[in-house]
Amino acid sequence: MIFLVNSEKKKKKVILNLFKQRASDGKKSLALLIDPDDINESGLTAVINAAIENRVDYFFVGGSLITTSNLAPVIESIKSQSNIPCVLFPGNAIHIHSDADAILFLSLISGRNPELLIGQHVVAAPVIKRSKLEVIPTGYMLIHSGKPTSVSYMSNTQPIPNDKPSLAVSTAMAGEMLGLQCIYMDAGSGAMEPVPSKMIKAVKRNIEVPLIIGGGLNTTRKAKEALEAGADIIVIGNAAQKNLSILAEVSDVVQCFNQELNVN
Repeated sequence: MIFLVNSEKKKKKVILNLFKQRASDGKKSLALLIDPDDINESGLTAVINAAIENRVDYFFVGGSLITTSNLAPVIESIKSQSNIPCVLFPGNAIHIHSDADAILFLSLISGRNPELLIGQHVVAAPVIKRSKLEVIPTGYMLIHSGKPTSVSYMSNTQPIPNDKPSLAVSTAMAGEMLGLQCIYMDAGSGAMEPVPSKMIKAVKRNIEVPLIIGGGLNTTRKAKEALEAGADIIVIGNAAQKNLSILAEVSDVVQCFNQELNVN
């Protein structure tokens, strides 16, 4: 009992409160998603340095599969080389590492796979409880992106059609009513098209929790459209790892957006 009390004391909602405060202030944020399967040590160092230089707000670490043992080394490198918060983006219950700062405790509310609605969470809960990880309950919504993605295949679910904003709104509202603290709409890794602006705008109008948008944000135009539509946090991954100049360009979009709102 004493151990559990001490563990809970460590789990202050620092990062979730940061998500909420920045969203409340109208300040946009940039997260860089790193898939441990897709990066080597030298490449990771370059990405971390670029993230520091370009004022990335968060590292999200994870992926749909993770077939290597790179999760721990990636997190350790991020923690030793930067002060940027490191947040787990787990594909399943074994993608947990206690040295990260927080975990997006993802419930795949756009699908009907019970394992990803609650099953994997039951397996992971005791491990997370014993760790110092801050838990961020997150409603995860897959949005059709023009082609099958790794996450839709691995999750065995159908994404929400990208021309059905009302369905996305109802799903997001349900997640918020269930007590989820963030909504994450994702077109998936390597998406042909990002989450449509019309859908982002509709969801943002109907929820109060922070809205995270990822997948297919591989140009400054797409990033700006997502921000203008209402994204509080935009996530870039594959595109930035392949071409770090995209990270700098998208970061400039985020910083300019905040400066125009006088909230930088």
